[in-house]
Amino acid sequence: MIRHLLSSADLDAGTALQILDTAAEMATVAGREVKKLPALRGRTVVNLFYEDSTRTRISFEAAAKRLSADVINFSVKGSSVAKGESLKDTALTLQAMGADAVVVRHPASGAPYQLADWVDGSVVNAGDGTHEHPTQALLDAYTMRSRLGRLAGLSVAVVGDVLHSRVARSNVLLLSTLGAKVTLVGPPPLIPVDIAAALAPGATVCYDLDSVLPQSDVVMMLRVQRERMNDSYFPSAREYARRYGLDGSRMRRLPEHAIVMHPGPMNRGMEITSEVADSPRSTIVEQVANGVSVRMAVLYLLLGGNNR
Repeated sequence: MIRHLLSSADLDAGTALQILDTAAEMATVAGREVKKLPALRGRTVVNLFYEDSTRTRISFEAAAKRLSADVINFSVKGSSVAKGESLKDTALTLQAMGADAVVVRHPASGAPYQLADWVDGSVVNAGDGTHEHPTQALLDAYTMRSRLGRLAGLSVAVVGDVLHSRVARSNVLLLSTLGAKVTLVGPPPLIPVDIAAALAPGATVCYDLDSVLPQSDVVMMLRVQRERMNDSYFPSAREYARRYGLDGSRMRRLPEHAIVMHPGPMNRGMEITSEVADSPRSTIVEQVANGVSVRMAVLYLLLGGNNR
């Protein structure tokens, strides 16, 4: 097993499937009266979040606690970081406290790689700038396999703000490794030139959502990240919804077995309507639940739980 999880590119097919299979075993814990395993008792996991997060931070906290690890939630607000402390000095502080794993979310792309050079424990990238979010890709793959029974051969459309989406990058890398065919769909200004070829040889780009839907097994809608946009990438929210939003009419063009995904949080009415988000085809709530199992598997395998 790898020492850190910084990118989906760190995972070959065998390692990725090992994580997914372990997550399936971890999922059985959720059905128990006592939702705890002693696997990481005595280990310390630090959640180091420089950006606001609900799903990811709570998911990692729940995952570590279900494995009986000691959890330290480091909030930037009210810490020495607010006084100007550097990432390196914060890392050295965590190192001195004996952190066995650091789960980090940071606005700067590449920050987890720097952190991995400064601490002895494992580092898990929980989202760095517009770069990557590998555990989100893992939980998405887990959800697809749970719903559709396979990953190899699936046609997955990733729709929307690809330019600013770390989720899109991680998913293209991982899903391509696992044999799925990925198509990036969105307005031309929001799909970087040559991104598909740069990420995975088999990935493609399309600017017409309606032409992609009938052949898609999975449609993954991305949040429009207006907080990262300094320019106008499309005329208006209404125009974006008209051309690239998934509503009931578009959902009905999908094959009967197809599913709809969204990493959250959602802009309801813009990239996805409530009719779609709350439909039986939607896996959005499942993705949140599956995230805990997948992150349990990642922490368990990184910290050698199978060797304890």
